[in-house]
Amino acid sequence: RKDRVVEPGGVTVIRDVVTHSGSVVLLPLFDDGRVLLVRQYRYAVGTYLWELVAGRIEPRESPLAAAKRELLEETGYTARRFRKLLEIYPSPGYVSERMLVYSAEGLTAGQPRPEADERITARQFSLRELDAMMRRGSLRDAKSVAGILYHARFCRTPRRK
Repeated sequence: RKDRVVEPGGVTVIRDVVTHSGSVVLLPLFDDGRVLLVRQYRYAVGTYLWELVAGRIEPRESPLAAAKRELLEETGYTARRFRKLLEIYPSPGYVSERMLVYSAEGLTAGQPRPEADERITARQFSLRELDAMMRRGSLRDAKSVAGILYHARFCRTPRRK
């Protein structure tokens, strides 16, 4: 949509706004401290990216229900515990999307249930490997970098490998 806005300085401008229902991001954490990432093709940037599990919150769906659904669909895992880590706005200059980042612990493996258009590969990474990927610039998804760095900095973690 296009909104006519009077800025704090009194200037009237037109702002493009993309309305988004919000999304969840999951940091699936194994008992040894490893993190599960998924790799999938992202058309908008024309490449495959390693990312934390994520997805849109459906209408009338709670964020926690969306988190559980996305974890199962993309990886096949279920979790005994979910904890909200942070809330971020990925592109607040023009998108209303709010992302809720959760950790998922007490994981149990199962069968993934991807949507018809999703081709997803999942793999466990140690925090040391994730640090190296960020330093090399090979972990480029912003929500994943934010979630992983927040977890590494502010959450108590099991033994790092």
